[in-house]
Amino acid sequence: MLVRAVESRGFRNLAEARTEIGAGVVVVHGPNGAGKTNLLEALYFGLTGRSFRTGNDRDLIRHGIEGARVELELADGSALLAALDRSGERRHLLSGRPLSGGTAERPLVSVFHPDRLQLVKGAPAHRRAHLDRLCGALWPARADLRTRFGRTLAQRNALVARIRAGLGSPDSLPSWDERLAAEAAPLIEARAEAVEALTTGFSRLAGELGLPEAELSYRPRASVGGGELAAELARRRAEDLGRAYTSYGPQLDEVELRLAGRPLRRFASQGQQRLALLALLFAERAALLEAGRAAPLMLLDDVMSELDAAHRELLVSLLEVDGQSVISATETSHVPSETALRIEVSAGTPASAPTLRAA
Repeated sequence: MLVRAVESRGFRNLAEARTEIGAGVVVVHGPNGAGKTNLLEALYFGLTGRSFRTGNDRDLIRHGIEGARVELELADGSALLAALDRSGERRHLLSGRPLSGGTAERPLVSVFHPDRLQLVKGAPAHRRAHLDRLCGALWPARADLRTRFGRTLAQRNALVARIRAGLGSPDSLPSWDERLAAEAAPLIEARAEAVEALTTGFSRLAGELGLPEAELSYRPRASVGGGELAAELARRRAEDLGRAYTSYGPQLDEVELRLAGRPLRRFASQGQQRLALLALLFAERAALLEAGRAAPLMLLDDVMSELDAAHRELLVSLLEVDGQSVISATETSHVPSETALRIEVSAGTPASAPTLRAA
């Protein structure tokens, strides 16, 4: 599915106007502060019901307005509506029906934004959650693995805490060890398969972007073979009871990005981390296409400003192969595409222009 148009009301500084979004590459351009990123954020909010920039929903609502809403028209004729108000009430509807938490009913979306560098340099939890969402996109039947494991982990942790407080018996722990191991094994296997699908593409794309020794690897904390996970949980029961939480399992896994054998999150420059994030997102896009899934909508905010001309051309050539992408830039010449739709944003008002030959 492709997004055909976006319309917002009360969303940041965006004017209440309908903006046509074409297939292929779309360039959103204008001066700093005009609202380019806000337009990309509105697209993301319409698709997901959340922001990629802030955890405070009220930041999305224009000052002096009680609520914000975004409506997306999709190419198949359906419509997505995301809305929130200052009381905290939220709605996310597909053609009038409440959306489930999964991605099966809406287009996939992938975002590059400076704040998303946490995916490279932040805590392992960011990378685990991101990888689990990719697993669900690659294999929809596995989309609930993270939720199922998380629910069982929370129940075992609650039991461990009760036992430590003298409110329960350790005799009930063996059955929970078995349950947790049963939920952990398919999650670990899915993560390993997803990273395997990414590694070659990530290294190749990173090399083309100027990181020739970049690598991606999965480092599971637990082993799933031959009942080893349940046995290790049993061995650590005393330790868990002392800490009041489960100290072993895939909730501690790491997805590691390395450059020349050293962790990117600790030893790479911010410029190198930006390139690694780009390589990861494009490797995921390639893996989805290889798996027969639709290409995600790519939202690339200020991605071209720190790239040289050759790398800008490389990214555009990748994007023009398939799918839909929206790229923000202060100058249209930063996106060397002869077929891109150009949307100029001025004081929060987007205006589509005819397709232009790149300068």
